[in-house]
Amino acid sequence: MLVAGLAASADSIKVVKGQVSDYYITVVDEHFISGKVVDDKGKPLDGATVMFFASPCHEQTDNMGRFRIKASPADTSLYVFYPGMALENHPLGKDSQNVLVRLRPAEKRQIIPRRKALATKWYNPDIYIPSTFCNPINISYNFEPYNNNVKPNGAFRSSADPMALTYGDEAFLFSTNQDGFHYSKNLTDWEFALASFKRRPTDDDQCAPAAYVSGDTLFYTGSTYEGLPVWYTTDPKSGKFRRAVDRNALPSWDPCLFLDDDGKLYLYYGSSNEYPLKGVQISREDFFPESKIVDVMALHPDMHGWERFGMNNDDTSTLAPFTEGAYMTKHKGKYYLQYGAPGTEFKVYADGVYVSDSPLGPFEYQRHNPMSYKPGGFVQGSGHGGTFRDNKGHYWHVSTCMLSLKYKFERRIGLYPVGFDADGIMYSSAAFGDYPNFNGDKDIANPEDRFAGWMLLSYGKPVAVSSTDSVFEAKNATDESMRTYWAAASGKPGEWLAVDLEGVKDVRAIQINYYDHKAIQYDRANDLYHQYRVYSSLDGEDWTLVIDKSDNDKDVPHDYVELAEPLATRYIKVENLHMPAGHFAISGLRIFGNDSSLVPQTPKNLKVERDKTDPRNAMISWQSAKNAYGYNVYYGISPDKLYNAITVLGDTSYDMRGLDRDTEYYFAVEALGEGGRSAKSKIVH
Repeated sequence: MLVAGLAASADSIKVVKGQVSDYYITVVDEHFISGKVVDDKGKPLDGATVMFFASPCHEQTDNMGRFRIKASPADTSLYVFYPGMALENHPLGKDSQNVLVRLRPAEKRQIIPRRKALATKWYNPDIYIPSTFCNPINISYNFEPYNNNVKPNGAFRSSADPMALTYGDEAFLFSTNQDGFHYSKNLTDWEFALASFKRRPTDDDQCAPAAYVSGDTLFYTGSTYEGLPVWYTTDPKSGKFRRAVDRNALPSWDPCLFLDDDGKLYLYYGSSNEYPLKGVQISREDFFPESKIVDVMALHPDMHGWERFGMNNDDTSTLAPFTEGAYMTKHKGKYYLQYGAPGTEFKVYADGVYVSDSPLGPFEYQRHNPMSYKPGGFVQGSGHGGTFRDNKGHYWHVSTCMLSLKYKFERRIGLYPVGFDADGIMYSSAAFGDYPNFNGDKDIANPEDRFAGWMLLSYGKPVAVSSTDSVFEAKNATDESMRTYWAAASGKPGEWLAVDLEGVKDVRAIQINYYDHKAIQYDRANDLYHQYRVYSSLDGEDWTLVIDKSDNDKDVPHDYVELAEPLATRYIKVENLHMPAGHFAISGLRIFGNDSSLVPQTPKNLKVERDKTDPRNAMISWQSAKNAYGYNVYYGISPDKLYNAITVLGDTSYDMRGLDRDTEYYFAVEALGEGGRSAKSKIVH
């Protein structure tokens, strides 16, 4: 019997009427496969189990090792088991009547003992109180749902468009595609709370969310063109939210909800390479607009070089640049409207600022721009973010970091200290934004003083590995690029990589940046976790346990461990015990500390050649400095406001295309070495 609508030639399904419901039975062409199972010496194996993978069909061999098993066209390989022998996945060729399966003795299986992780003098899992953190922040980045973003290149993690706020004594971090949010007391250790508002399985939950606190109530919504609820809760960690309204009134993509200290609520929104960002006062009762909707800012890439499209602000033909991610911060009576540009997939993605005396403007472009900027180093890009104030009164900016390896919207999140100078200029400090910085437990007023002083010891150092999958070479683990990675041939326990620091160094912290190579995981799962051990050695032969995370139960894709005391070592080895999905793969094994014998000299002969025909561009160059592995190029609008920095590795020049046409700038450069940072060079105007 054919199902209605199926061609007669298909003849693939028949329907049988049951007592309660119809049963659909697949009709296939069945055939039999026969053959023999022997050991590695050719001896027939009696009682071997012959089956197909993911099939209930099992048959046993007779005393001559012979078998006969019913198969369908989909059964293309045999799965054969015999005690003491390795499981054999035997592909089937054209001949299905005289199949010979030869089993070889099983290798000893590696079984990880279930035991409590061991404490060492460098790391105790039961008593770990870090004073530092390192970007990208180490949250359980969710996997993208199974949608058109992941289908071409495979599963990947992503989060972006962050904003954060303080609720009680903790920071709450909201961002795209998380099925919930993260919270932390110290800005190093983040916990996850499930609060999915997803309605369809291929959605990425609430994109570019907005939240604010009023008294003991937290309000929350996401980006929408069609209308979304505004939810609220007085217990956010429970994940249980109620609806303040079922549908907001405006097509508010990339929203920001700002509650002024006079009790008025404002909405800022927009994401476009054609239209300006919008602002409006809305009702606190039903979130309906109460004022005129006004244009608060638009891009001017003809004037502001950093707003131009492209990886280095160098693409004027593909698309006009995008502005998005409006965010409002009020400080000392001034309103600082932040916005992202020119595109999330570029290293120059940044946040700028307009300033006003009124929440709806008019706004004036701040001379120091962009406010949040990080085009160089391991972490690149710092746009579409949000600024919040911790319980000690210090400002922080969370923002989107570019990865864009498997897909343009594959991204991470960075956290940077923010300041307001005596002239009211808003700025963030990212010169050492992907190095260890002191966390929220430290009462540090000056953003530049957050840097812990530990330098990169692993850049470009030799790497030995247990195995390699295809072109994903070992050297990628120390090349300081988040967009390259080393991958082992498997995700099994025992895969490892080891870095030779080429001398005994004082190691203070280790960051393991995993990458999801050949992972098959989509969306949130609560049983994802990484387990590993870190060893050290002075000679590469005798190894000492340093960090034991063999019973870790957290998903830590960018795990960062601050050591309890300095570790004098030459070699660092990471041994895999468990991967959440896919192969053991590392985009960066980053080792921080100091080598006092390698203090870098101050760079000389800094030159800045500004393009006379297009002053948005400048070629910056300097002489190489002894003991330097890289450089920070600082620039700003006056000698005492060199707030922005560009990290340059492996070169002594930089093609700068992010200047504002009518602004005068000052530049300086410092060298980065394993022994510290040099003094800044002479300032060039």
